[in-house]
Amino acid sequence: MITLQKQTARDRKRKKIRVKICGTASRPRLCVFKSNTAIYAQLIDDDMAVTLASASGLDADKVGADIAKKALAKKISKVVFDRGGYIYTGKILTLAESARKAGLIF
Repeated sequence: MITLQKQTARDRKRKKIRVKICGTASRPRLCVFKSNTAIYAQLIDDDMAVTLASASGLDADKVGADIAKKALAKKISKVVFDRGGYIYTGKILTLAESARKAGLIF
């Protein structure tokens, strides 16, 4: 029961965030999803509704560096960070910092 309450609370936060955040071709949305075991990141162009690049893995530091490398290969340096309703600590913070160190601006 508590898990269901946590999920609905995260969904409400995610919807509030998505009203304000929108990715474009020049500045795509860096969307993050976290499961119990892995962390996933995608660069999404909301205007065309396509995923430009994605990365996943067990280590948030490596995923952040990998998504930044793929973005820079496609000549994308500025992104909009979408934390997906998660609190900006732990794995989410680690992914964001490693993406910034690798060259993404947000």
